[in-house]
Amino acid sequence: MIVAELLRNTKQTLFSFELLPPLKGDNISAIYDTINPLMDFSPSYINVTYHREELVYKQRPDGLLEPRKVRKRPGTVGITAAIMHKYKVEVVPHMICAGFNREETENALIDLHFIGADNILVLRGDADKNSRRFESEPDGHEHALGLLQQVMKMNKGKYLDEDMLYQTPTRFSAGVAGYPEKHAEAPNLGSDLQWLKAKVDAGAEYIVTQMFFDNAVFISFVKRCREAGINVPIVPGLKPVSIKNHLTILPGTFHVDIPEALAREVMAAPDNRAVRQIGIEWTELQARELKAAGVPSIHFYTMGKSDNIYEIVKRVF
Repeated sequence: MIVAELLRNTKQTLFSFELLPPLKGDNISAIYDTINPLMDFSPSYINVTYHREELVYKQRPDGLLEPRKVRKRPGTVGITAAIMHKYKVEVVPHMICAGFNREETENALIDLHFIGADNILVLRGDADKNSRRFESEPDGHEHALGLLQQVMKMNKGKYLDEDMLYQTPTRFSAGVAGYPEKHAEAPNLGSDLQWLKAKVDAGAEYIVTQMFFDNAVFISFVKRCREAGINVPIVPGLKPVSIKNHLTILPGTFHVDIPEALAREVMAAPDNRAVRQIGIEWTELQARELKAAGVPSIHFYTMGKSDNIYEIVKRVF
């Protein structure tokens, strides 16, 4: 089933969630522990993130530091196959520019095509933690638009090596990210929307938003998108706060605003157990309002833990 078709044709608000691959060397049981409770509510699809390599420094015997590239969360393709097989649910693996050149991207897409994954989410990905700005790999994509164009070419049977004996067209349906509060690197909201429309014009079939904590921000974003001629389904992404440090971690990492009312509640909470409950109640209210507004689906960012998402989905869906 193509996720974009589900979103276009649904008569009720669906729900989905996102998973992190386990750390390198861990097994898939943590993934199953996250998924199992949420399967009670029949998620329409599950996203699996992709992660770039990280530069780490190892001390050599002579005392000098040697840089090494390490991929700390591998396994997106394998996890996608495992979830599809075990749960018979649609899975949307992420494809990112960060840390991949075009040939590596093509090989990953071929692997996904082999296992029958028809849905992907196309993203640029984050800059290396040791860099101030995003830098593409040699012969890689600088923007998600370029990656999306590569996907669309493969859907037409156009591979990097034009002399390949077999160039079977793939059938990927691609979603892309949207930023209700503007991408951190965009100079303004108008420019950000131009990039988003370019991705839709290039073949993106739906949009999933960055997390936000004020529904008015999302409603305004959708309005601006429609005025700009972006008419694909737009799925709101939600993340409940669960620890006090989220007041600084989430804005610093994801460049989002946390409303004053929510921040006051969190700061006044006696401990993180109370913060978790505040986060559940705030996100529940967001989800109820969005569902009443008729959004096609609500997407939850689990960050590897689903107990609070379970409580919200149980109350709303």
